[in-house]
Amino acid sequence: MPKVPETFFDASTVRAWCALALAALGRAREEIDAINVYPVPDGDTGTNLYLTLEAAAAGVEDAFAAGALPSHSEAMRAMAHGALVGARGNSGTICAQLLRGLADGLDDKAPHADADGLCAALRRAADSAWDAVARPVEGTVLTVASAAAAAATAASAASAASAGADADCGTVARAAYEGACEALARTPGQLETLGRAGVVDAGGRGLVAVLGALVEALTGERPRVTPVTRPAGSATASAAAQHPAAEAATGCATGGHGEGGDGPAYEVIFLLDGCDDAAVDRLRGRLDALGDSLVVVGGDGLWNVHVHVDDPGAAVEAAVETGRPHRIRITHFAADAAATAGRAGGHGAPAEPSRRAVVAVLPGEGLAALCAETGAATVLAPSGRPVSTEELLDAVRAAHAREVVLLPNDDELRRTAAAAAEQARAEGIRVALIPTRAAVQGIAALAVHQPERSFDEDVVSMTSAAGATRFAEVAVADRQAWTMAGICQPGDVLGMVEGDVALIGSDVTAVALDVLDRMLSAGGELVTLVLDDTAPAALAATLEAHVHDHHLAVDTVVHHGGAQGAPLLIGVE
Repeated sequence: MPKVPETFFDASTVRAWCALALAALGRAREEIDAINVYPVPDGDTGTNLYLTLEAAAAGVEDAFAAGALPSHSEAMRAMAHGALVGARGNSGTICAQLLRGLADGLDDKAPHADADGLCAALRRAADSAWDAVARPVEGTVLTVASAAAAAATAASAASAASAGADADCGTVARAAYEGACEALARTPGQLETLGRAGVVDAGGRGLVAVLGALVEALTGERPRVTPVTRPAGSATASAAAQHPAAEAATGCATGGHGEGGDGPAYEVIFLLDGCDDAAVDRLRGRLDALGDSLVVVGGDGLWNVHVHVDDPGAAVEAAVETGRPHRIRITHFAADAAATAGRAGGHGAPAEPSRRAVVAVLPGEGLAALCAETGAATVLAPSGRPVSTEELLDAVRAAHAREVVLLPNDDELRRTAAAAAEQARAEGIRVALIPTRAAVQGIAALAVHQPERSFDEDVVSMTSAAGATRFAEVAVADRQAWTMAGICQPGDVLGMVEGDVALIGSDVTAVALDVLDRMLSAGGELVTLVLDDTAPAALAATLEAHVHDHHLAVDTVVHHGGAQGAPLLIGVE
């Protein structure tokens, strides 16, 4: 549900921003990956940013679940800490530092940030990111961050000069976004690598997506200005520039590792604690001498270190001598080496995999058990926390199959599932993602699953069955929000059809009957009802009788989903 816009930057705004930023990066992930040519053309900037924000979102949700409502600065610190711990790649590490700088720039004593406070936080974010990069370069995300902060400050000053009053946070955020878009468009002229490839900076494009989400969180509207990806006149960019991962594999890299792509072969990332600031400064010097693309972010006893080196052992040794490194990730930039490592998994020769598996995300134990009976591997979606990319990827790996059909069964999970599928494919697993938006669509897909058919035929059949299933949900609002049917209050019963709120009521049974009639007004042969443990005891019998009496030749199937988070799920085939 969309959030009611906020005038100030408070804890609820931080929460909404984080969720919207994750969704925005999910939409832009493939586009950002495709223009990733600097500092290494490995086509993963969008994915790394998405995974970093996913960790940030988990941090924010943990802060809200801890008990007392967090302050705006506490929520922002939780977002920054989650990003720090889960940062992926060069882009994710810089993003984590931008968020930390933003958190450091907020006034802990104020109940929320006003426009001036938000401007100060944006300036602190940009400055801290520049300081975190060992050898900063113009034309990158750092340039875009500085431009965003400058535009926000200028907008606030202009508002005060013309109207005699401070701008609101929405105005400041919109100015930061538009300033970032303008700076992003200039990056090909600032960095030769980008100019040759005919693209803008991938990390900067990711930051623009994150700032656009901030505008939406504060105003309720997505920005109208569309960021450029390839400047005018760059349509002749080579196929290699459009597919940088393939370019890297052929040794024709244009990234910041010298002409011909002859830079360091490994990426090393680790968390580090047990050391003071002086020790970290010494580590910076050692790692800078070993390689390039060095970014060290964090503070207060916890650091995230990212570097590209030819000798990963030397980098890890330097970390051990400095403090306590953990969550060490070493990646070889050659795609075939990464795929081999992924398939082996570090545990010797794997057992012979089965031919095909289905992995489905389900909202409750009842549906999970039902789908498990069909042979599907299931991932239970925890209440109040989204399923992560790593959880889906672990389930795909655990299925131990050459071919996997992935059913996210949630519209908000489709981009997470796409990221997991992409990583699984890099490990040699053939994955087909069927973009199911609801659990009832997943049930319909599983009903026609036939593993003895060819993979393509099976996927087409399952996709057709899911697409032919309309879905609805009867839910209870947990907060005030703007909806297609008006503003709802906590405790209101919502009738949601195909993901949109169609009506707001006060009684579960009455809303369910109304939704069911709306669904069947377009026809149908089979109604699937999935009841939560909290549903009224007579709800199933009431709905079955209503279908029997008012909709001829329509069959009804009832399942008990357990604690699925909504009193009723409805599917119509």
